[in-house]
Amino acid sequence: MSKDLHSGLSRRQVLTGTTAVVAATSLSACGGDEEEAPVIRPDGVPMGSFGEESTADEVTAGLDLSGKTAVITGCNSGLGYETMRVLASRGAHVFGIARNMEKATDACNSVDGKTTPFAGDLENFETMAACADAIGATGTPIDMLILNAGVMALPELQQVNGIERHFVINHLGHFILANRLMEQVKAAPQGRFVTVGSQGYLWAPDDGIQFDKLDGTWDEYVPNDAYGHSKLANGLFSLELARRLEGSTATSNVIHPGVINTNLGRHYPIYIKIFAGLFSWALPFFKSVEAGAATETYVATAPALSETSGFYFEDCNPVVAGHNMENAAMAERLWTVSEGLTQAYLGSTDDSAEQS
Repeated sequence: MSKDLHSGLSRRQVLTGTTAVVAATSLSACGGDEEEAPVIRPDGVPMGSFGEESTADEVTAGLDLSGKTAVITGCNSGLGYETMRVLASRGAHVFGIARNMEKATDACNSVDGKTTPFAGDLENFETMAACADAIGATGTPIDMLILNAGVMALPELQQVNGIERHFVINHLGHFILANRLMEQVKAAPQGRFVTVGSQGYLWAPDDGIQFDKLDGTWDEYVPNDAYGHSKLANGLFSLELARRLEGSTATSNVIHPGVINTNLGRHYPIYIKIFAGLFSWALPFFKSVEAGAATETYVATAPALSETSGFYFEDCNPVVAGHNMENAAMAERLWTVSEGLTQAYLGSTDDSAEQS
């Protein structure tokens, strides 16, 4: 039986001062911060001049991405669409992935620049394998693979092949795509994996990934906790991928885009969606879509980050994350478990980058 949508949020006041604000601000990737903890920066990672108000256009200003290829999931709306628009405007050839070819084609045709549509439904592993194969058939090295699409706050427990649906869509579908396109990213002069995570990882269970209950049958189903669980999986996936890429020129980083009123929040109650629609412009922790797309765009393109791998970014800059996001042992176990759950769809993989 499900709890009320935001009853579980009151347990994690690190994200906002009041439950009501948490519920409203959660429409995008996480809750906002009223009482912000000190930001801790990792050593040795370049700091940029951009921040929370920077837009994707601004962080790519002056860059010529001609000759580069980007692949992005969720290209048909929100942050994915804005990221595709900006990368294409800078000269990149963008392979835009949506749940079906109609959505992908409409989105690709509506932006200026060179784009190619592809279809892949993240909860349908067969379509993700086919999508990766179609991209692979182009023979094009991939400079940027941006794992952007996702689902949030499903009001009731839903499962796909016995696995909780947030975890399937936000993590496993992307795990298949990333593994099948691994060699194409490594074939680029400096390929980048950018995973769109969320500060919502703070909502994950305190003991991290629920390996014994990936079906979502925890004590009680709380929508945001399930979302946070999948976002923790995003961060751990990126961390382990960075380890496996050591010795290559490819990198892997995870980002939090901020709090943006997009259709990611479509499963929230109507009163929360109305509140966000009416007042997001007046709340300092909300970002525009243009600003929300900045961090993933920056991490995918910034020349200064060519050797930066295994980090978490917010507001276009690196942050030391907590709450199991840097748990290397958990990340390695998650990779192994994810392989087991998706093995039939991974195709041949090159384990040469795996470090012992």
